[in-house]
Amino acid sequence: MQKTPSAAATTAAPAIPFFSQAESFDNNWGEIRRHVIDVLDNGKFSHGAKVGELEERLAAWTGARQVVAVNSGTDALILLLRAAGLRPGDEVIVPAYSFIATASAVALAGGVPVFADIEADGHGVDPRSVAAAVTPRTTMIMPVHLFDRMADMRGVQDVARRHGLTIVEDSAEAIGMRMDGTHAGLLGVGGVLSFFPAKTLGGIGDGGAVLTGDASVAERVRMLRHHGRGGATLGDFAGISNATVLPGRNSKMDDVQAAVLLAKLAVLDAGIARRAELAARYDARLRGVPGVRGVPGERPPLPGSNRVVYVYLLQVDDRDALAAHLAARGIGTEVYYPVPLHLQPCFARLGHRPGDFPRAEAACAAAIALPLHPDLPEAHADRVCDEIEGFYTGRTR
Repeated sequence: MQKTPSAAATTAAPAIPFFSQAESFDNNWGEIRRHVIDVLDNGKFSHGAKVGELEERLAAWTGARQVVAVNSGTDALILLLRAAGLRPGDEVIVPAYSFIATASAVALAGGVPVFADIEADGHGVDPRSVAAAVTPRTTMIMPVHLFDRMADMRGVQDVARRHGLTIVEDSAEAIGMRMDGTHAGLLGVGGVLSFFPAKTLGGIGDGGAVLTGDASVAERVRMLRHHGRGGATLGDFAGISNATVLPGRNSKMDDVQAAVLLAKLAVLDAGIARRAELAARYDARLRGVPGVRGVPGERPPLPGSNRVVYVYLLQVDDRDALAAHLAARGIGTEVYYPVPLHLQPCFARLGHRPGDFPRAEAACAAAIALPLHPDLPEAHADRVCDEIEGFYTGRTR
């Protein structure tokens, strides 16, 4: 994710990192080792049996008819956009508040990102702003599910129906999130997952997947991830006999990564539950603290949707000063996101100025994420809350 790391700790206070998976990795080492040894014994390290097994397990866990594993969440977005029919110059409406890959994937797939503002009481794209951004060149909408809840998909679907647009979901952060029983990424033509280490299901490097219920979209993604080869299947080592049907790339997932993810998928439900416990602890401690706004637990999920906490994000006063205060006491934080997408230098040619999307800009100025991962002890969460309260009230426990 695009974020600004906190300064290094400058005191002898116990370090509380923003993210760690050391304990979880140790506790699950037997299962991880079993899957990795399978890869070593098989001798197929890319595009092999473990990738196929992961795809099957993810399909069962999410309810997706088709899952295609690739080398990163970013490539998953690029390939999905191309497979869904994006043409050069087509406009895709995206939120101005998201990770850079949301908009850069559109550009890299040949489209033009068109920005919309976020909701006043959350971080999802505002369907009214989406509707206002539609032009004759618009072909797709890409909502993003951020932090702990899904975007307003009912509102987005309504806009898409009225204008005949395709929905592609940036659901990279959203494993486990569902609306009306349907997993994130399956409410339009398709969505993606990211397996970056800090994600709810994180690996030991980059990885991603495309989720879709459309077999033809899945087949095009499979070809695009393997140099555009028609009929390319898992286990096809060189693809010498396969005809190149369309320009593709090397976006395959490696089998060691798939092996680790398979082992961690077995304990994903427990990890989600642990994150929920810690988030509830933060909610209870931080509710009502002066200077703290937007406590996540105070925002009810949208009708029909659930809450799955990937990032515990607050809106606070004097954000940068608070981050420095916590860093000086050995507590890691992250800023999601320091610069809104419409003001990124790489999109300067689109001509946006500060003030064009005020809610996105306000979120960038005030958002701070606290340590939250299954390995985090309750005592560390309490210490984080003590320091935040002390910063805003002048009292340190």
